[in-house]
Amino acid sequence: MKKEIYQSKLIYKFVKKVFPQVKNELSYWKDYAQNIPDPILCRQAVESIQNKSFHAQGGCIYSLYTNKINTDLIRFIVALQTISDYLDNLCDRAGIEDEKAFYTLHQAILDALTPNEYFCDYYSEYPYKNDGGYLFSLVHTCKLYIKTLPSYSLIEEKVLSLAKLYSQMQSYKHISLSKREEKMKAWSHPYLCKYKDLSTWEFSAAAGSTLCIFLLCTLAQNKNLNTDTIDATMDAYFPWICGFHILLDYFIDQREDELSGDLNFVSFYKNEDYKKNRILYFLKHSYKKSQYLENPIFHMTIIEGLISMYLSDPKTKQEKDIAKNIIHQSSLSTYVLYQSCKLLRKKKII
Repeated sequence: MKKEIYQSKLIYKFVKKVFPQVKNELSYWKDYAQNIPDPILCRQAVESIQNKSFHAQGGCIYSLYTNKINTDLIRFIVALQTISDYLDNLCDRAGIEDEKAFYTLHQAILDALTPNEYFCDYYSEYPYKNDGGYLFSLVHTCKLYIKTLPSYSLIEEKVLSLAKLYSQMQSYKHISLSKREEKMKAWSHPYLCKYKDLSTWEFSAAAGSTLCIFLLCTLAQNKNLNTDTIDATMDAYFPWICGFHILLDYFIDQREDELSGDLNFVSFYKNEDYKKNRILYFLKHSYKKSQYLENPIFHMTIIEGLISMYLSDPKTKQEKDIAKNIIHQSSLSTYVLYQSCKLLRKKKII
């Protein structure tokens, strides 16, 4: 019962207290985006906020890690996730297929997580450039936050390694259809020596999640943070919780990606049973590893919240048998969260 009470209080505070703050932050960036001079950049910036706001909403659960809302962390998470979603649109929706341009754009992610005053020319290889300072302002907002973290030096190397993996994966994922699969296989191959039981696409899924970055930047608020806590966090989140996160994301988008020609990591599973078993494999390891983290119930809530948020999406109806199996293999509290998310969707809160 302790877990259920904790989760109920956490989710209540998340929806009632955190969501309005996230909405305010997103509203600020949307207003900025609407005034971007270049019409193509303007459109992609605005649409990335309109269509992907739930990414920032979900990420801001970490603002409740200490059970006390951290407004500065909300601002950071919204800014970093807005960079991620905006760049995803620039790579995916503007008709560009230039790997070098994509990686240069994604230097914004690495700069945002580097506590200095350096800013790359992010659009130097991209055909559209005049964003009125939008991307610079997002990066600057992130820098302001990480400079305040007393233990950032302990996590900086880990955070930048995750940001580099994210940027590389996104750069290869969006190049031309004829090249992307081989490029991603070649990129992931050296890493799979360490993660021997993962496929290229499962490793890519883990690389595509920002959750571990958010958590590490949450933990770095603690001036007494130690390397054991950091190592345990990395062990649980990468590849397991991060991979589970993005596999669920791609799981619900399969039909949509098939129609649009977008690369979908879940589509590479050889059949429905194997797909189900591999997603459950990530779930099992996510649960197991989370038990060794500080505040384990919080991390279990993250896992169950991912299940609930993604599988409550109407798009899941196309894969309802696997979705039901995932919920069944989780816990009773997951089912409660799942029903709560369905209600929040019905009320258009998420």
